[in-house]
Amino acid sequence: MANSLRTTIWSAVALLSWPVAAQAQRVHEVRLEANSERETYRFNPDRVTARPGDVLVFKAVSGVPHSIVFESAGLSDQAHEALNGALSRRAGDLSSPLLTLQGAEYRVVIPQLSPGTYQFFCLPHRAYDMRGQLRITK
Repeated sequence: MANSLRTTIWSAVALLSWPVAAQAQRVHEVRLEANSERETYRFNPDRVTARPGDVLVFKAVSGVPHSIVFESAGLSDQAHEALNGALSRRAGDLSSPLLTLQGAEYRVVIPQLSPGTYQFFCLPHRAYDMRGQLRITK
């Protein structure tokens, strides 16, 4: 019995010391840019590939006010709840507060979402088709 216990303990120690590939948290900056004279309104970049745990930093560079709103169409209940939980100081369902100052930042830690594409847009500039995509990978 003692020999069996010793073998079990050594097996557990071996498993705990096995090298594990750590995934570093990445920060992705997305600039919110608008120029009414040129009629350009965009997220830059407008497509971000990330993993749960990564951080999105939305930065209002020009043409404030801006916001980040995730599209609800096609979202599972679980994804809907996870995104709402990740949006601090929400202004509404799936919606960030309004960024009214140039240079303002809004951070979102990406929650546990299934791999796929999640669409978002800027509410004040939605008519100008200011939109982006978050692609979640494993």
